Amino acid sequence: MGKPALRPLPLAVAMGDPVGIGPEIIGKAWRAREAETLPVFAAVGDANAAWGVPVEVIGTVAEASSIFDRALPVLAVAEAGRHAPGTPTQAGARAAFASLTAATGLARAGDAAALVTGPVAKAQLYAIGFDAPGQTEFIADRCGVARRDTVMMLAGPSLRVVPLTVHVPLADVSRLLTVELIVAKAIATAAGLRRDFGIAAPRLAVAGLNPHAGEDGTLGREEIDVIAPAVAALRAQGIDARGPFAADTLFHARARAAYDVALCPTHDQALIPIKTLDFDEGVNMTLGLPIVRTSPDHGTAFDIAGKGMAHPGAMIAAIRMAGEAAARRAGA
Repeated sequence: MGKPALRPLPLAVAMGDPVGIGPEIIGKAWRAREAETLPVFAAVGDANAAWGVPVEVIGTVAEASSIFDRALPVLAVAEAGRHAPGTPTQAGARAAFASLTAATGLARAGDAAALVTGPVAKAQLYAIGFDAPGQTEFIADRCGVARRDTVMMLAGPSLRVVPLTVHVPLADVSRLLTVELIVAKAIATAAGLRRDFGIAAPRLAVAGLNPHAGEDGTLGREEIDVIAPAVAALRAQGIDARGPFAADTLFHARARAAYDVALCPTHDQALIPIKTLDFDEGVNMTLGLPIVRTSPDHGTAFDIAGKGMAHPGAMIAAIRMAGEAAARRAGA
């Protein structure tokens, strides 16, 4: 007889800012655990946050499996103190940072199957000395991966997109968009789709930067001088990359059926269509890491925090996607 199958490790879910909607949507995801067939997960953060569901404090992530059926397991690593929902504080930012640090460490150590991060308020984190542009860069640093070697992919039921440039002014995009950048991001994207999504031969579509993909150079030369050479280099390496395509015709249903992911030169080229099509189910997944990391593709929503109005769809999708990717990596 063979050895019995091991039960998958729980996921670690960092709570995000405690006065945002993070705790609420994590609690709602736990409440929907059976209907959504979610993997076991443990919240990491302030046990007194507004989870909105029964909570049991645990000492190790491994304890989550025995508790998950009756309560949300919370690994208590920080307390934000008394706070008003929707009113960010530095104490809350410190609690969010402690949660992120602990949850990342659990995934890196192999104590958690994957990392899911709740939404944070960057301005408050910067005020307490957080020196990374965002959670993605912080996690890459903790994993010992160069930031340039990671890829932010936004994924939903209808679309996957990768912004080739992220949080930079639009005026800087042309200077930052290079053959080397596109090739590096595309290679990491293709590898991530194979490893975490089980797509054996990923199809990559690359959007143009200029209107109508430059109109043969009359509206800009980035497509001719940068994007087309990058696509040719990728195809020479055996990667099914195509483009540049006019961005305004890349996201209708027939076009989406022809590729597995769209790589877009600018932030908004990628995020506008994914948030239009899959706003309540969009997931931010970091490719190129030694751990699985996902996050709901939305912010702290301070304006509705504490009102019970937050939609948990993106958090549910992030937990599900993290569990599925972790299972693929484990060979399940």
